[in-house]
Amino acid sequence: MRWLLVALFFAVSPAPTLAQIGDEILPPVFVETLLELPDDAAQAAKSGKRLLLYFGQEGCPYCRELMQTSFTQKTIVDKTAKYFLPIAFNLFGDREVTWFDGKVRSEKEFAKFLKVQFTPTLLLLDEKGNIIGRINGFYPPQRFSAALDYSAQRQEGKVSFAEHMKRVPQTGASATLNEEAFFMKPPFNLARKPGGKPLAVLFETRHCAPCDELHQEGFKREKTLAAVSRFDVARFSLSGRETLTTPDGRGSNAEAWGKELRISYTPSVVFFDDRGREVFRLEAYLRPFHFAGSFEYVGSGAYRKEPEFQRFLQNKAEHMKESGEKLELWK
Repeated sequence: MRWLLVALFFAVSPAPTLAQIGDEILPPVFVETLLELPDDAAQAAKSGKRLLLYFGQEGCPYCRELMQTSFTQKTIVDKTAKYFLPIAFNLFGDREVTWFDGKVRSEKEFAKFLKVQFTPTLLLLDEKGNIIGRINGFYPPQRFSAALDYSAQRQEGKVSFAEHMKRVPQTGASATLNEEAFFMKPPFNLARKPGGKPLAVLFETRHCAPCDELHQEGFKREKTLAAVSRFDVARFSLSGRETLTTPDGRGSNAEAWGKELRISYTPSVVFFDDRGREVFRLEAYLRPFHFAGSFEYVGSGAYRKEPEFQRFLQNKAEHMKESGEKLELWK
């Protein structure tokens, strides 16, 4: 009955209301529902579809890039429309959302409940509401389309999302890993000591265009290098066989540890405190402002007081504007 009423509304309305976040109108492939997700999932299943949950925020350059580069490509739009019921959420919104546990939460509480730290974040759900894949941050179109395939092709019973994404070929990128002078050298003893430096572990692969850009842009900025200097920085390939001692003192190798950490995208950066505990991670395509901000977020200890990375960045941006400093979110 609820869906019939929605259908009738669109039938008589000359100008359907498009999904939006703040003032940003989302592509027509996104739908507006009453956000009662068990009902939405059941209705989607009748058409052989699954839920695709999108979390964004107003003024997010990565969200805009996703919409402009992926959701303007016909193959991705057609695939999304065929296999998914895509629903958009505001990371800081107040609309009420009903989850599969029957509880009602505001959008911002719902995002926290699902541990959403980045925008954009997209969650791939099965028919029972299990999260089978998590797309954190901006994925270039080729990888984004492949990520959607994991759910569309019902791959979750055959291979993990991380393994699925590792098999996606990278094109137009360097066949070798980029090097930086500040990377730790073997033997890789990553064990931490109280009072010592925090640790940043970078996972990359060959033929990874975002990895190349990270080195060409992110690691070439003075502010980034200043923030990075607070850390010990180790870099591994996801297929690497280097032996290492993990931050909590266990023996492993790069490939096995990457699987244990469930790294599904390159480049990824995992941050550990001086006691060897993971405190934050990046699994996204980040431009220099946000990339440097992640090191500042952990290195300054701000993560202890402000659990939301996006709010930390908002405060940082506001402070820069107040001090007259030029703010470039995308350059």
